[in-house]
Amino acid sequence: MADYILVRKSRNVLSTVIHVILNILLGVGSIFLTTVSGSWVLGIILVLISKWRIFAVRPRFWLLNIKSSLVDLIVGASFVLIAYCAGTTILPVHIATAVLYTLWLLVLKPRSSETAAELQSLVAVFLGTTAAVMLSASLDSSIITIEAFFVGYAGARHVLVQGEDNDFPIVTAVCGLISAEVAWLAHSWLIVYSFWNTGIVIPQISVILTIFAFVFGRVYRSIIKHDGKLHYDDTIAPILFSVFVIAIIFVFFSKPIFDV
Repeated sequence: MADYILVRKSRNVLSTVIHVILNILLGVGSIFLTTVSGSWVLGIILVLISKWRIFAVRPRFWLLNIKSSLVDLIVGASFVLIAYCAGTTILPVHIATAVLYTLWLLVLKPRSSETAAELQSLVAVFLGTTAAVMLSASLDSSIITIEAFFVGYAGARHVLVQGEDNDFPIVTAVCGLISAEVAWLAHSWLIVYSFWNTGIVIPQISVILTIFAFVFGRVYRSIIKHDGKLHYDDTIAPILFSVFVIAIIFVFFSKPIFDV
């Protein structure tokens, strides 16, 4: 019996080590393959291969698995596309994306608490809209509008699916539409902040939509918690904080280093 327990523990340790190594290889490899090759294809292929479990079931479950994995797919694809848009010369942004993607895979993604789900959603919204802006700044507004819809939908669904509200599909669709509308309105004057020669850029719309997602999550959680009634004690602080931050952005940070 003792030998069995020892063997089982050894296998668990070995599987954990292999899991960590594979995630590090995915996080680092997807970014640097993209950078070295100058193409986003290899990085995206690695991200998709890592989600093979989506299709390791009967076809009737594929759509549900895809929806459940949207946030992880958005985060992985966004890291790859951000690295791709930064060019083929190794910059701090490439190192940052490799490290952050690895931390996402090892630290944040495996967590399943309510707080972790909210944080995962916010990360997906921020990175997804950042990648969308970088890819579609010079394209038709319909491109970023569609991208913003899927990012908003996925972010809201990731949080709301954990609750007991049967109307969450409608709410997630509304969140997607609001994100798409904001992106469409902002497309005519996309403000992007850059940071010296690091290659790091932050679109203003990404910050605003992330703040919106944060407030929405807190408000909706309060409504569900109190049987359809909004309690201001639960929401007044995040709402005021968000309004304050957005006001500062509009007043003091609406003159970007460059305006696409």
